[in-house]
Amino acid sequence: MKNILLAIGLLIGGSCIGQQKHPDFMQQGNIYEVNIRQYTKDGTFKAFAKHLPRLQKMGVQTLWFMPIQPISKEGRKGSLGSYYAVASYTDVNPEFGTLSDFNKVVDQAHALGMKVLIDYVPNHSGADHPWLKTHPDFYETDSTGKPTYTADWSDTRELNFNNLVMQDSMINTMKYWLHATKIDGFRVDVAWGVPYSFWNKCIPALKSIRDIYLLAEADDAKLHESGFDATYTWTEFHVLNDIAAGKKNVLALDTVLNKIETDFMKGAHRLYFTSNHDENSWNKADYATMPGASHAPFAVFTQTYNRTMPLIYSGQEEPVLRPLAFFEKDSIEFNKYERANFYTTLLKLRKSNPAFADNANFKRLKVNLPGQIMAYERSNGRDKVVVVLNLSNQPQQAIVEDIEPGFYVDGFTGQNPKDIRYIQMKAWGYQIFVKTNLD
Repeated sequence: MKNILLAIGLLIGGSCIGQQKHPDFMQQGNIYEVNIRQYTKDGTFKAFAKHLPRLQKMGVQTLWFMPIQPISKEGRKGSLGSYYAVASYTDVNPEFGTLSDFNKVVDQAHALGMKVLIDYVPNHSGADHPWLKTHPDFYETDSTGKPTYTADWSDTRELNFNNLVMQDSMINTMKYWLHATKIDGFRVDVAWGVPYSFWNKCIPALKSIRDIYLLAEADDAKLHESGFDATYTWTEFHVLNDIAAGKKNVLALDTVLNKIETDFMKGAHRLYFTSNHDENSWNKADYATMPGASHAPFAVFTQTYNRTMPLIYSGQEEPVLRPLAFFEKDSIEFNKYERANFYTTLLKLRKSNPAFADNANFKRLKVNLPGQIMAYERSNGRDKVVVVLNLSNQPQQAIVEDIEPGFYVDGFTGQNPKDIRYIQMKAWGYQIFVKTNLD
């Protein structure tokens, strides 16, 4: 039934023409994903709160908390279970703390100038959610009447979006969080599995309460037409991984980036990342997919390219060089912060320079080695930033042909290079040049 509803939504949804607008607070923003369970030894909101000043100093603008609701016990995987097998949509996981504890974290984040998103899982509930007993018709069933689940998610049960009462009930649970907390939006899990018709009804209802930001776990242009602000860049991410592994080059990336310009409405935010909870735990990102020095130019790309809403995952600033356990306790040990200065430079440049505003101009620059070197500029009036990346494992002499003359400084060192058209780049090298206005 879901596939039929998705098809109907695709037919009636409209075109990609238009300029998407976003909440002002996400202008030149960024997102930091918080894995509460693993973030500290205590794994609580209170323990995490101690990191807020550090994250604010690093330049983090928006915190995305993985699901904070209780986890189902039936079919539980491991001893602690999956965040995404939700036992109650309107309660807080007692392992993390109380609603009051969470609200204090939100207030502290707001006081530091940061915003907060919470993860939401409308596609399925946990395997012992009360709705299974009180409203069994809220669920998809097989030929025997047994509730179903997708893939190997045996700790969950699939919700039936053909049931309009279930739809309204789900919307009400999302409204609950907007009334019970001061959160600034949602990251929606498996947004690709929920019909467009639901989002067309749900999102206006949520945004009537306040102007929130909505991130969809889906690589789907049509979800922007339903009201989502940002979508995932899985296609681009996989190409980035292939480039890091030497399987592809910049020309392959150009192919998928050009498709964004034709498929997505103007102004649509795309979530660019080098890791997240899934990619870290299951696919060895970023410590194995973009190992060592190769991580840096791809991280610069996620922070500076067109349309990007960059994501940093818990511990990448350390960095954590292992997969964090998904169903067990596996605390992050913070002590080195080896990438903290790197990320701080990127995040603060992005926030402070108008060239990264949604309405700024973007232009790819001509280079002598288009298979290995990527160069582009972002500009807004007199403000201009030029980014040059060596996406190869060999040193390269980069020649950038169409840079506007002017006085530029290195975004990382503050030094004034003589001529940024000719750059000797290390393997996996990166350069950010910021034009200064001296007159």
